[in-house]
Amino acid sequence: MTIPVVTVDGPSGTGKGTLSLHLAQSLGWHFLDSGALYRVLALHASRAGVALTDEAGVTALALRLPVSFAAGDGEPRVLLELEDVTAAIRTEEGGAAASVVAALPAVREALLARQRAFRQAPGLVADGRDMGTVVFPDAAFKLFLTASPEARAERRYKQLKGKGIDVNLAALLEDIRRRDQRDEQRAVAPLQPAPDAEILDTTNLGIPEVEDRVRRLLQLRGIG
Repeated sequence: MTIPVVTVDGPSGTGKGTLSLHLAQSLGWHFLDSGALYRVLALHASRAGVALTDEAGVTALALRLPVSFAAGDGEPRVLLELEDVTAAIRTEEGGAAASVVAALPAVREALLARQRAFRQAPGLVADGRDMGTVVFPDAAFKLFLTASPEARAERRYKQLKGKGIDVNLAALLEDIRRRDQRDEQRAVAPLQPAPDAEILDTTNLGIPEVEDRVRRLLQLRGIG
């Protein structure tokens, strides 16, 4: 039998990461944060002195990327050559860098097999931007989360302020808009919902409300 997959796609700040992790935990399934792979790759390239726009150089690193995941408090820990880089890749700079390397076609192809390898029994919840359109087009359930840029910037602002990081809301909003444009207009696997995806706008919804709605949708599909 085919191992079931639930995909959760959408831009950053929609709550897809938290939702995906909680769904995986409640279902007892594996979890894939595909965005972390691109963030780690961008960090690895920067440390290796490879320009993020050097497609051949970044692809070579992607093919032998020494990344792994470990259990953590609330979220999986991301390891690069056994170094915990979870905090290092979760910065705004890390997200912007990931968006640059993710736009390189050869890099996306290099990471495709690695992402699909996360599909293991009893099932997988995959969080990303092209999980339902490219990586797992046969997923049992596809979800696409959206939210206004303003709402997403506000969420990120509060998150960073809560960590004691000094940030500017206007700058965050501008960065989100630039990243959305880059992700939506890239030549390969642009950010867009799969034709058969359920689309949910989280602008005015909290995480508990989103999770409740999604669990009801899963139940209707006989999942969980």
